[in-house]
This record gives sequence, C-alpha cells and structure tokens, in this order.
Amino acid sequence: MLPCMSSPLQGGEREKLVSKLPANLQYELKIRAAQLDVAMQDAVAAGIETWRACTDPLPQINTAGAESFGTYLPEGLYDAFKDDCRTREVSYIQGLAQAVALWLSEHPADASVTRRLVVCNQKGGVGKTAISSSLAQAMAEHAPVNRSPAPAKGGAPADLAADAAAAGQRVLLVDFDPQGHLSHQLGFKAIPAGEESLITHMLHREQVKHELIDLTSPVEGERFGGRLRILPAAFDAFLLDSGLTMFRGPRHAALERALAPLEEHFDIIVIDSPPSLGLAMDSALYYARQREAERPGSSGLVIPVEAEDTSAQAYGMLIQQTEALARDFDIVIEQLGLVVNKFDPRRGFIATSSRDKWIALGTPPVLSVVHDLKEQREAVRVQKPLFVYAPDCEQTHQMRAIARKLRTS
Repeated sequence: MLPCMSSPLQGGEREKLVSKLPANLQYELKIRAAQLDVAMQDAVAAGIETWRACTDPLPQINTAGAESFGTYLPEGLYDAFKDDCRTREVSYIQGLAQAVALWLSEHPADASVTRRLVVCNQKGGVGKTAISSSLAQAMAEHAPVNRSPAPAKGGAPADLAADAAAAGQRVLLVDFDPQGHLSHQLGFKAIPAGEESLITHMLHREQVKHELIDLTSPVEGERFGGRLRILPAAFDAFLLDSGLTMFRGPRHAALERALAPLEEHFDIIVIDSPPSLGLAMDSALYYARQREAERPGSSGLVIPVEAEDTSAQAYGMLIQQTEALARDFDIVIEQLGLVVNKFDPRRGFIATSSRDKWIALGTPPVLSVVHDLKEQREAVRVQKPLFVYAPDCEQTHQMRAIARKLRTS
C-alpha cells in the first residue's frame, strides 16, 4: 500500500496529495469533471468533504491494481482526512476511492449521453463492415421511403416494406479495423502510417496537432443531410495491440479517451471493430459499456453472425472476452442484438437450422435475418453508400427496421 503524501503549495493555500486510485475511477472522475466544467482538484476536495460528513457505512471498493494519482487539497483537509481514515479503520487509498465514488454518484453525467454501438465479431467475413455502414446510414437518414414498394424477389417481409425512415441523427462511423474495408467501401483512403490518426490520439496524445473532429469527413448523400461522417482507418492500426502493451495509461480506456472530445458533435457513434480478441478489442468493448445515468439498451454490442457452425464458435469466444472484461472492471456491457447476416436458404439444412438456433437463443435477440443480396455487393463495387445506391432494396428496409428496434430498445 502506498500511503498518501502531501507537500504544501507555495503560499500554503493548498497541499499536494499523492496516493493511488483505481484506473476506472480516475477515468470517470476526469470525464465527469470535464463534462461539468469542474476542476478535478475541487471535485476530489468536495468528495472528501462529503465522505467525512457521511455517517452511514460505505461499501468497500476494490482497489486492487490502483494506480498513482495526485491532486491538490485545501490546506488542512489532508490531515483531517487522514484522521478520519484512522478512526474508520480504512486505508487512505480506500478512503480516497470512497470519496471519489461519492462525488461521482452525487454529480451524475448529463443524461443525453452519446450512444455507442460497437459492431463486432472476432470471426472475419461475417459482414461487420456492411452492417456497421448500413446501420449508421439508417440512423443518419432523413427521407421518407415508399410505404408500399413492390416486394423483392422472394418477398420482403411486410413490416420491413412498410417501414419509414425516422428523423436523421448525427452519426459518426469509426473505421477501427486496420484492414480499412469500411473506408475503402465508402470511397475514402486510409490515413497513411506516420500521419495523425485515431491511433495517434489513442497512444501519443503529446504528438497531436489537430482536433480529432478535423480528421473526420462527411459521407455524401442527400438522404444524410451532412449528418453522417466517417473517421477513416489508419494503416498503422496494425500496430495498435503492441502499442497498447507499452501504453502508460489505462489501456482499456484508450479508445474512449480519444473519442470523448467527439461525443458532443454526435448523437451516435458506430464502430466497425477489428476481427480479433486483442487489446484493441478490449478498448472497443469497454467503450460500449453502459455509463452511469445512461438508459439500458442505449449503448452496447451489435453482433453480426452467419447461419453456420463456425460463427457460433466465434460468438462464444467474443462473449467470454466480454464477460471477463465486465468482471474485471465491474461494468455492464450489453449485447443489444444479433444480426444473422448473408442468409441464403438455398444452402439447406445447415443454414436454416443455424438460423433457428440463433433465434432460439432469445437473449440477445435476433434483430434481423439479412439475406445475401446483390445490392450490397454492387454498392461496394462502385464505392457508394448502400442507402444512396439502392435506397429501396430489401436490405435498406431491414437496416431501417434494425435502427428502429435499437431506438426503442
């Protein structure tokens, strides 16, 4: 245990406190203080004063792995805090953690939290990029669609054909996959290695010269009205996992730290995640967690799967990683739903029985069964958004239906 240490500031008005604090509390404190425009030192001081005045028993906080933390307290508060810790028979680290947790609970974040949707599956080829792209388009779109289109070949379900686009939202698409398929499919170039990118903002904040919003670009299309933007992939994202192993800050929060300044500009952030189970994926899963004061069902994971056995095995591995991360950091990461993608009933029993097994899971729900259709492949070939290339095809109706379900979940 590292005891708290203090050293007086010049003038004696404040004294420096150096102790330890769990990484998740440090991060939440930093974000909340920024959201509320409060100096971190004032937030900690207020939390300690609340802690000292609290007469009810407080829950023990898991401080295993706590990291160094320093701030400044009003003169005399440190000594009073130490005395109270001794009286209550708690360590200084535990007392500080309880004080910060109290301040966070009494100063909730603005309820209008930007929603974070992480589209993920560690198996490649399941259509994460197509689902990420078209889901973001559906949420940004603001255009009425024909309420009685002719049914597609094979018959589009009636509820999908009757769907209408809701009011468009401000949506950011993040190409977090080093392969850069999302960027390429929408006609954008990946950021060359060595140039400022999302990876720079995650690992080397001291080197950044631009705001991250300046690295985003609009996705053109009348239906999006300037509300849809993309943060392109970076070529050096292949090195992200190795970079995170040497990162001195909380690795699991690296993505959130980079994207936090963008949240005020967007209602929804959709992340096309890499097909891996590494540290980069950990940071994406952590970013999708349910935040304090956030309505359940607002943020979480959208998981594309295929109607075949290897997809089920990959899903199991992803869930093991998600559950381990949730346990380690005492957080909630919601699985908002599955999308059974590229379904082709002509493949027979394997396809239909696998589809039925996905549906039978119940939790998470199957948001939609998306057929293997030519329009998506054609849109990729011409590097246009699906909602621009084929705004009334079966898949666009299905993606609108998924977006509607996610809005009302």
